[in-house]
Amino acid sequence: MGKKTQHCLLLLLCLSGLVHYSAALVFWTAVVEISYVNSHNKSEDKYCECGVYGRNSPLEKASGIVTLPKGDPKGCGPGPIYSRNSSSPPWIALVKRGNCTFSEKINAAKRQGAAGVVVYNVDGSGNSTTHMAHSDAAGIVAIMIGNSQGMEVVKLVMNGTEVQMLIDVGSPHGPWIDTYWLYFLSIAFFIVTAASIAYFVFISANRIYSLSMHRRTERKLKSEAKKAIGRLQVRTLKTGDEETTSDSHMCAVCIENYRAGEVVTVLTCDHIFHKACIEPWLLERRTCPMCKCDILKALGVEEEVKESHPAESPPDVTVITVTGGEPMYEVPLTDPVSPDPERQQHRYDNRAFEGDSEAGRR
Repeated sequence: MGKKTQHCLLLLLCLSGLVHYSAALVFWTAVVEISYVNSHNKSEDKYCECGVYGRNSPLEKASGIVTLPKGDPKGCGPGPIYSRNSSSPPWIALVKRGNCTFSEKINAAKRQGAAGVVVYNVDGSGNSTTHMAHSDAAGIVAIMIGNSQGMEVVKLVMNGTEVQMLIDVGSPHGPWIDTYWLYFLSIAFFIVTAASIAYFVFISANRIYSLSMHRRTERKLKSEAKKAIGRLQVRTLKTGDEETTSDSHMCAVCIENYRAGEVVTVLTCDHIFHKACIEPWLLERRTCPMCKCDILKALGVEEEVKESHPAESPPDVTVITVTGGEPMYEVPLTDPVSPDPERQQHRYDNRAFEGDSEAGRR
């Protein structure tokens, strides 16, 4: 596994952890509505967004008659706790926090058919609530309300009043949903997006400009190369010419022997090639395939474009490896350090090659 792949996996894990962490911080409020008939035989309705859904509670509506535990108001214990044993008519358990876990309270009501569970906070906590965690009691609506709201309903039920309760989904809350966080994230997103677009535009413009300059330089050099090619010596080989009779003479571009009637081009370094082979080569490279002699410099053609835009990479170096019974020799055919084209021709460390070269030139 490459380093880039590992970095991508690590980034995905970090983002996944951030999403889970953010989801854990977000909670949903619950709208609690109660209705009952007071002592004056008048119907009263009260409404508040004062509840908080548990972490493992489904975000759904629930309604029914409020029912208290028979004994302990905290609703703990394995046995029957409520005076109801069915879900018809629907009822909602109202229990006090404490003595056992939230899951135990919720499961006790769920076993006896409750449509929902409302846990009110401990005494002295006012209207404060917490985000309940009840992973062992899922699948039933469970919310928490403040002690003040809970005790108000408890007193009504204990006085014999039948209280109908409706629980509805409120709105999400958390650090990522807070107004200031939304402003901050919006501004940060805008800045990052603008910076990314600006960087992309800059890189694209720079590449387009570089490509345009490169193409312009290539067009200029090809134009100069065409002028130089027009000034090179062109010969038509005849029967009896040394190039047509010796197998040692061949075109270094197509690796074919010369034949009578073929048209060849003689470069400034005295190397000859098929005219149809060497001209495309010179248009692209402008140097001799064998000794790397620069025909533009050798013919005195001005290279204003090259001077204003120096080559980014050093010239190629052709190396001939000479082997025999003795140790191996690496014989370079060019001297990249020297700008003089005359010094770049026919430099041999092996006397046998010097002899062959002299014979070839004669």
